[in-house]
Amino acid sequence: MCPVGVTTSLRERAGAGEVLQLLRDGLPRTKSDIAAHTGQARSTITVRLEQLLATDLVSPGGSALSTGGRPPATFVFNPSAKVVLAVDLGAVHARMAVTDLSGTVLAESDEPLVIADGPDVVLPAVVAWGRALLAETGRQIEDLAGVGVGVPGPVEHRTGRPVNPPIMPGWDGYDVPGHLGCALDAPVLVDNDVNLMALGERAAVWPEEMDLLFVKVATGIGSGIISDGALRRGSRGAAGDLGHIAVREGPRLPCRCGNIGCLEAVASGSAVAAALQVHGVEAHSTRDVVDLVRTGDLQATRAVRQAGRDIGGVLAGCVNLLNPSIIVVGGMLADAGEQLIAGIREVVYQDSLPLATQHLKIVDSRTAGRAAVLGASTMAIEHVLSPDAVEAMLA
Repeated sequence: MCPVGVTTSLRERAGAGEVLQLLRDGLPRTKSDIAAHTGQARSTITVRLEQLLATDLVSPGGSALSTGGRPPATFVFNPSAKVVLAVDLGAVHARMAVTDLSGTVLAESDEPLVIADGPDVVLPAVVAWGRALLAETGRQIEDLAGVGVGVPGPVEHRTGRPVNPPIMPGWDGYDVPGHLGCALDAPVLVDNDVNLMALGERAAVWPEEMDLLFVKVATGIGSGIISDGALRRGSRGAAGDLGHIAVREGPRLPCRCGNIGCLEAVASGSAVAAALQVHGVEAHSTRDVVDLVRTGDLQATRAVRQAGRDIGGVLAGCVNLLNPSIIVVGGMLADAGEQLIAGIREVVYQDSLPLATQHLKIVDSRTAGRAAVLGASTMAIEHVLSPDAVEAMLA
């Protein structure tokens, strides 16, 4: 019989990779602790720990308190054993970081980099930049366990190839993991930047939340969906594309996707700027809109508040469908302050079901523009430390 609280499936699969998962919370554990969690014999746990100690992923943690006799040795996860490279590619800038295996940032940099220059220009720059950041931390390319990359467009997550990205000419179907993996000698994972923002915001600020929706409002509008603790991408990676849902009773403006009246065409930063220009206000970009709101321009403030209401109208349906416990709003237009979120709250709390909004929080991003790069790190870490990946490394 299995010990109480230990499932047969855990007992059958508790290889070194599963043992590592128990230790990733950073708490020191004895062999007896691990044996109690897995249901395996101490002799088996000894073998598993010897395998992990050889990789440096686990290290001795000192002695536990003795209950009589010699104090038992403990073992802890060693997040400094390897590092990962996290890359957030935006339209005209990029942010990159080297983190340890717990997600702690060791070195970070933000540089101008134009995605429209194409992969033949951008990816070699990423490689050179990544090598320089590694050197800054004193680590070698051999210490690199994995690479996470976010891009501003749809991605087929299984292959890591962008799919018809509207602002990324030359990137459609490009083998980003193949190029970077060859140059950096590490596994590479690629995803849409808003998905990574959801991962990063949750990991850094809301780790206890199992149902989180991250909404990015900038030149475009999109969302990353975490449900039951897992990122939801959909069958073709298009889950969360809020920007191309039609706005009820909104202006019938043409959208870059070819449809009419999409949320992005009505409430994105560029849409708000265009609407202000019609009324004679000098606003040519999302940044201009933010600056106007911060200086107290009444027309810009009203326009951003209305954009929040339009976004809230779409999010109300999402709240009824997905029942998140928290909605995090980020992106450049969110830098305008409370006006955007106030408009969102106004409509979501009014139009969503009371049960769905009973404990719903709607807040601004608290990662200061770093959500995507933190999410890229999280994605890479979860891949390289997964039980299957650890078993493959040991094999």
